[in-house]
Amino acid sequence: MVVKNRQPNGSGSRAGSAPIPEVRFHAPSSAPAGVEVLTLATLRAGACAGSLAVSHRPDFHHLLVLDSGVLPLMVDFASYRLLPGEWLWVRPGQVHRWDELYGAEGVLVLFEAGFPDPATSAAARLDDPFGPTVRRPAEADGVAARRALDHLDHEFRSLRDGGPLPPETHLAVLRHLLAALLLRFTPLDEPQGGCDSPDTYLRFRAAVERDFARTRRVEDYARELGYAPRTLSRATLAASGVGAKEFIDRRVVLEAQRLLAHSDHSASRIAGLLGFRDAANFGKFFQQRTGTSPLAFRGAARGGAAG
Repeated sequence: MVVKNRQPNGSGSRAGSAPIPEVRFHAPSSAPAGVEVLTLATLRAGACAGSLAVSHRPDFHHLLVLDSGVLPLMVDFASYRLLPGEWLWVRPGQVHRWDELYGAEGVLVLFEAGFPDPATSAAARLDDPFGPTVRRPAEADGVAARRALDHLDHEFRSLRDGGPLPPETHLAVLRHLLAALLLRFTPLDEPQGGCDSPDTYLRFRAAVERDFARTRRVEDYARELGYAPRTLSRATLAASGVGAKEFIDRRVVLEAQRLLAHSDHSASRIAGLLGFRDAANFGKFFQQRTGTSPLAFRGAARGGAAG
């Protein structure tokens, strides 16, 4: 079972106003790998009372398939209701809270970002901050993914129970089996659109992830990447459902939400980190796009962190 160490980012904060705690990955002593497979029942049995309903920020991936029941949860300040047959993917750094874990059953894979091999990480785009949170694969794809998960689960239990293979061989097998599972989801992430849309969108997305705190102007990205602004907007709309400007603004809002929830930085400091002239300019931007002020959002997020 993963041991959850809750480590606040700040100190001296009042109860209910502390930053959302971070959670580190700790492999079970019986299976010292960068991956763990467990059921939701096992997760519930090993958790401290009330701890699962607290917002936290894991530094590892969660990949879950729900077998029965309904699972309400929050990921990066958005609410979801996972249904049987659906898969949940929570990535490192995302805010995560189980709203009601009882009555739902499924299998959960926890793994560190560095555990899969580099080729798998690139192909499955493990570092994509915009990867879908909830996925419902087609029936045949869902069956294939579940078979891969079952094989991974079997190998993990073999390592945990002291199977016949040397530990380093078990780890190699686990890495390959995890790759087989993760790569099942790669086609679901492929952008749609014209012949040059996928490459255009992926380059734009990478540039936004690198420079969103430096500029929010579509024209700056278009100049840097060698496209017309309209080309970026068409490709982004085809791939993500929103235009280029909205895509940039959403990434800035998400980072602002994370900073408000996870740090004790003032609004002025966050404004500076995100490239705004001052706190007033940042506050107006945030209010227009979220319907609430930065301080009101921080209070609501910290209230969830406090349970």
